[in-house]
Amino acid sequence: MPRYAYERLSAQDQSFLAFETRNVHMHVAATQIYDCGDLGTEDGGVDFHKYKRATEAILHLVPRYRQKLKWIPLENRAVWVDDRHFNLDYHVRHTSLPRPGGLDLLARLSERIMSQPLDRSRPLWEIWVVEGLQDGRFAVITKIHHCMIDGASGVDLSMILMSPTPDREIHEPVPYIPRPVPSSYELLRDEILDRLTAPVELARGIRKFATETEDLRTELGIRLRALRELAGWAVRGASETPINGRLGPHRRFDWLTMSLEDMKAVRRALGCTVNDIVLATVAGAVRAYLMRRRVDPAELDFRTSAPVSVRRDEDKGKMGNNVSSWIIRLPIGEEDPIRRIEAIHETTQELKRSKQALGVEMMMAAAEWAPSSLLSLGAQAASGPINMIVTNVPGPQFPLYMLGAKLEAMYPVVPLLENMGLGVALMSYDGKVCWGFNADYEMLPDLATFVRLVRESFARIQDAVRLREVTAGAPVAQGAERAGDAGPSTVGARSES
Repeated sequence: MPRYAYERLSAQDQSFLAFETRNVHMHVAATQIYDCGDLGTEDGGVDFHKYKRATEAILHLVPRYRQKLKWIPLENRAVWVDDRHFNLDYHVRHTSLPRPGGLDLLARLSERIMSQPLDRSRPLWEIWVVEGLQDGRFAVITKIHHCMIDGASGVDLSMILMSPTPDREIHEPVPYIPRPVPSSYELLRDEILDRLTAPVELARGIRKFATETEDLRTELGIRLRALRELAGWAVRGASETPINGRLGPHRRFDWLTMSLEDMKAVRRALGCTVNDIVLATVAGAVRAYLMRRRVDPAELDFRTSAPVSVRRDEDKGKMGNNVSSWIIRLPIGEEDPIRRIEAIHETTQELKRSKQALGVEMMMAAAEWAPSSLLSLGAQAASGPINMIVTNVPGPQFPLYMLGAKLEAMYPVVPLLENMGLGVALMSYDGKVCWGFNADYEMLPDLATFVRLVRESFARIQDAVRLREVTAGAPVAQGAERAGDAGPSTVGARSES
């Protein structure tokens, strides 16, 4: 029995390390705004020590928070090992805005924090508690490397850190006893042994897949088509646009709040999904933004990546990534918002039927057995087929509390890939849809304009729906799934949060 302990990163988790360069920072983040509630102090601040004690009390539930990377020699692959020098003070930090701190100041602080890469020699997360926000509020800015979580596991994590009721008892922390760390020689030896047994494990996995699949020929055909389609996207690169190019080290951050019910009302009127509405809203904003930059959107092949969770019920509560993605050509050349939604709905329905997301899932499964050099090459090529990312994570539709402080909004941040100047992330929470916009500082100096165009794009969709109800009233798409109602939503600017 080995005298040491470690956990391997999956190929997908490893890929987020491979994506990272000097100017490409692969952490996911969020700016959360709270009403001070019971965490407020007499001088108008925040009881930071209570917050830190509460965080320490739950660390045993999230072992990854006290683990760091260790690299396998020659392989350029990492494993998780316990950090025997773990220091909570490094990861949970306290700062303040000049009082009274407005939301603009909070956004500027958020973008500065998000522009700084995480230290790979330590556990890959930070929490900044920010007091001084106007109207008796404070903020929490979180940063976690994407190799640790995806959107769904991030929501699971928030349910550990927060509670659905204001009352929460702070328990004594469970003593931390770090496990012994393997030497570099031991890691390399284990890796060689794993490589020797890999063909047997691969054959066993193929045999299990064959025995558990009812119609093997059909299933293989679906998966091969998904891989072929994914390869086709990679061969045919997306169009160059003003929001694509070489990234710098700095970021801009902005946000928008919308009503989930408003978005559901549009979905019901048009017979599509909430996610279709989100993509159509973004498409309208991209169209208007590019026209302001004197670019004809009708001439562009503009593509977005829409992450799709493949997390199973048994994966709930676990960290790490279980996500695939759709590549969607946005109809930014279409002026009519209803026709734009029709086109997107037709595309997403076909993606569900063709199971395009299996292509990424199979590629990640194959990467478990591939050399790390191929994983790095794949990471470098992955940003070529797309212009931007739009990710939508369903959150809880009830209030959450941090030690009696009510969470008002949570604005997520998706990292930018190389050549991608803008990323859009949404999270629905307690009847709202919180949009977070992450942009390259130089490429989108007018990010606030794009945010305004998103708000106006959804307003045009609402106006078109009202006009349609007056003149006709028939849904544009049949057979739309209702399961996505907890997804994206919209309406309101940062100043309205």
